[in-house]
Amino acid sequence: MDDENNASVVTGESGEGITAKKQKSPKRKKAAAITASNASEPAPVEMPGAKRKTYSENEKAEKLKLIAKKVAEGKTPLQEVVKSTGISVQTYYQWKRNEKPAAKKNDAPAARKVERAATGGNELAELVQLEAENNRLRSLLAEKLRAENLELRKRLGLN
Repeated sequence: MDDENNASVVTGESGEGITAKKQKSPKRKKAAAITASNASEPAPVEMPGAKRKTYSENEKAEKLKLIAKKVAEGKTPLQEVVKSTGISVQTYYQWKRNEKPAAKKNDAPAARKVERAATGGNELAELVQLEAENNRLRSLLAEKLRAENLELRKRLGLN
């Protein structure tokens, strides 16, 4: 039986005659087919990556000031302003993050918010002032509750 499947010519036992069976040609490999079809086309040329521009600290500061000024006007969104200066949004945020350690972190953050908001509009400035007042009142309440808690612990003898 195995011989019948592999043979190119099979003979019938009942005398029906000789029947010819076509032999299948081996399948081509896909890689060979791809390279054969691409042989007539030129190979794509890989372009080297664009060189990165490095900015000095002064250039970074100038660009950040320019972006802050345009955003404060409120006519265009931040992403468009950043793109118009020639840097990516990710680069902008990295520069902003690296700029913060230069300024003192605990140096009246609410006051800085008020200064930034004052250029953006009255409603925003009022909101920032309310947030600063809210933070101040929260800290006063926390101090008062700590003192009250300490007094109660003394009365109960838990210290």
